[in-house]
Amino acid sequence: MKYVQLGRTGLKCAAVSFGGIPIQRSDGANTKAVVDALEHFGMNYIDTARGYTVSEEYLGAALEGRREKFILATKSMSRDYAGMKRDIGISLGNLRTDYIDVYQIHNLPLKDFEQVFGPEGAYRALAKAKAEGRIGHIGATAHSVDALKLLVEEYSDRIETVMFPYNIVENQGEEILGLARAKGMGTIAMKPLAGGNLDDWKLALRYVAAAPCIDISIPGMGSVEEVERNAAAAEELSPLTERELEQCEAVRRELGTRFCRRCGYCAPCTVGIDIPSSFLMVNYLRKYDLADWARTRYEGMAHHAGECVGCGACESRCPYELPIREMLQGVAAQFGY
Repeated sequence: MKYVQLGRTGLKCAAVSFGGIPIQRSDGANTKAVVDALEHFGMNYIDTARGYTVSEEYLGAALEGRREKFILATKSMSRDYAGMKRDIGISLGNLRTDYIDVYQIHNLPLKDFEQVFGPEGAYRALAKAKAEGRIGHIGATAHSVDALKLLVEEYSDRIETVMFPYNIVENQGEEILGLARAKGMGTIAMKPLAGGNLDDWKLALRYVAAAPCIDISIPGMGSVEEVERNAAAAEELSPLTERELEQCEAVRRELGTRFCRRCGYCAPCTVGIDIPSSFLMVNYLRKYDLADWARTRYEGMAHHAGECVGCGACESRCPYELPIREMLQGVAAQFGY
C-alpha cells in the first residue's frame, strides 16, 4: 500500500482509502468484515458523515479494539455553533472514540460561508473541539469550484483539508486543488469513480492517484469484494501510459455529452430546482443501490425535477451543452415527480 502525507496534518494515509456512503445499506456483520479487509490491506483512512444515516454507528462498532489502527474522518452539515457542537458529540459517541482525526464541514456552498465562519458559526465549534483534543484537524468539502476557490484562497489558515469531486471526467477543480496543495492543505478526491459512472475502476483510481493535485481518494466501498478490488488497484499506482491517457480521453468523449460535472453554471433555475443535486440523487438511485436514502434526500429538496417548466435557461448556460430539460424529465420519471 502506498502512503502519502495529507497536507500539513502530518497524517500518513493510504493513497486509496475508504469512502463510507455505501456502508449504510449494509449491516453490522458486513461492516465488520469490510473493516477487517481494510485493516488487512492497510487502507487506514476511513471517511464517513453524520448524513450517511447509520454509517457512523456501524463503523464505530466495527472499530472497537482497533481504533488506533485507523485515521477517522467524518463531517456535519451543521452551519451554526450549537448544531456543530452537538454533531461532534454525536459523532464521537457513534464512532465509540474520544477523538476524531479529521472533522469536516460538509458540502459547503458559497451562501453559507458567512454563517459558518461567523462568531456563532460552525467553525468556532470545530476550533474549540480541536483545542480540547476532541478532533485533530478541521476540513471542508465542496461541490462547486467557486466554493473550493474561496476555501483555498481565503480560509487556508483555518481549513486544513479540502475534499472535492475529482475523476477522469471531473477535473474542473484541478487548478484550485493544486493551489491548495501548494498552501499545505490536504486534498481528498471524492467520487473518484464519478458516482459509479466509470466502469474501469482500476484506470479511474490510477488516474486520480497520478494527479499532482490530489493526496488521497476515497472510493465508496460497501463490501469486502470492493475493498479487495480497490486494494489491488492501489498496488498498481504507477504513472499512466500513453495508451491509458487515450482511454481516459475516450471516456470523456463518451460521457461528456450526457454527464453532469456539477459545475453549477446552469444555476439559477427559474423555478428553483437544484439541477446538479437532482442528477446526483438519481445516480445514487441507479448506481449505488441506495434507493431509500436517495429518495429521502430527493424528497427533502425544496424543488423537484418534475417542476421544470422547460424554459431552457439552464441549457443556455451549460458549458457542456447538456440536454438538461430532457435529463430532468428522466429524473422525474425515476422518482415519480
